[in-house]
Amino acid sequence: MKNLITLVFFILSSVMSCVRTPKYSGYSETPSGINFRLEKIGENTNKAVVGDYITINITYKTFNDSVFFNEHRKFKLLAPEYQGSIEECFLMLAQGDAATFIIDAGSFFHKTLHTDLPHFIKPGNKMKVNVEMLNIQTEKEYDQEKEAFMNWTEDLGQYEKVVLRQFMEEKKLNFKPTPSGLYFLKVNEGTGKKVEKGDTVVIDYEGKFLNGKFFDSTKMRHEALQFVYGQQWQVIKGLEEVIGMMRQGDKALCILPSELAFGKAGSSTGIIPPYTSLIFEVELKSVK
Repeated sequence: MKNLITLVFFILSSVMSCVRTPKYSGYSETPSGINFRLEKIGENTNKAVVGDYITINITYKTFNDSVFFNEHRKFKLLAPEYQGSIEECFLMLAQGDAATFIIDAGSFFHKTLHTDLPHFIKPGNKMKVNVEMLNIQTEKEYDQEKEAFMNWTEDLGQYEKVVLRQFMEEKKLNFKPTPSGLYFLKVNEGTGKKVEKGDTVVIDYEGKFLNGKFFDSTKMRHEALQFVYGQQWQVIKGLEEVIGMMRQGDKALCILPSELAFGKAGSSTGIIPPYTSLIFEVELKSVK
């Protein structure tokens, strides 16, 4: 009997030693150190896998629950590049699931976004990520949906081209587009460093519709945008091209057709409609 009790105690001790003690109340912890809490469980049990196209609502917060990013996104799920990466969070969810994750802020900004920590997050801090997995598609399903949508929206694309041409004629703007369709006019010549991939840049911009109505402005928010040029998820394709044509101190006016902006679907916030050309005034304040 004594030997049996000793054996049971040994087994329980061994099992308990393999279970990570959660650092935060209400959360579980993965072997890679991600703490997570399921907020909602969907009816589908098949989790996302690398190569799938996922549609998510995602919110970034400081550890004290101050929101600094909120977006609706659809993208191809890539393999995690390091332990504890945000891709691991996505791979834990099935369609309909929602969860809160606590991850290392330094690793996320330095290794995933390849940029510096924002001023409101200190080295060593954690951050929270809320993810709702809205849809999971295989690559084949995604390609089929894209083909069907392209056929349905072909007429809208032609309409946008007419509107943009009429705008250029009305404003007597006769500068030619780049091969991608971008209209670029430098209005102030800087003398600083020309932008190269991997540089950290700071820009101010004002975004307007063709009718002159503002939809976004870093100047109005008194918060310039800083990011690493050439990295994914930083700015829209057209602004990426614009910044690559500039050097520190330059100011430019540019017109982006929708394929260089928010495309056939428009912005996830609903502010930018589908097939909408946009005007940006951009100032490149710093290159380092």
